[in-house]
Amino acid sequence: MTDATPGQTVGPFFHHALAFPGDSELVPFGSAGSVVLHGYVHDGAGEPVPDAMIEIRQADASGVVPRVGGSLRRRGAGFTGWGRSCTDGAGHYWFSTVEPGLPFFAVTVFARGLLDRLFTRIYLPGAADAVDGLVASREDDGRLRFDIHLQGPSETAFFRFPRT
Repeated sequence: MTDATPGQTVGPFFHHALAFPGDSELVPFGSAGSVVLHGYVHDGAGEPVPDAMIEIRQADASGVVPRVGGSLRRRGAGFTGWGRSCTDGAGHYWFSTVEPGLPFFAVTVFARGLLDRLFTRIYLPGAADAVDGLVASREDDGRLRFDIHLQGPSETAFFRFPRT
């Protein structure tokens, strides 16, 4: 039996290899029924992480999880429920999407220094089954904000999945 290859960090190559124009627009920005989900990614010291990548997967507005593969070529393809956003120099990410009929976004976080991606959820405000600390806040302009803290006293709750 061969030993497993040791893990390697997952970044910081995202902006150079995985970002595509429009990848954070699950629906066109400003379109009817759209909402902006955004926030900042912070390291353990509270500093912005300028080279992280966030992916979301979600249900549509009626609560149906699309059964089609995610696509970066969305024009005319319909709602896929998947998007990707790289953080900017201030650690900011954003998505133009719809509020899911199921009350959460499934989130994957990739960032420099991580040995594997991280999984969490972002719940809509008022969701009955929300996990403490994983609820987005609704801003005065209707946008949803959720900051991600990779470590430290405000660390976001991340889920563990068994490796196969």
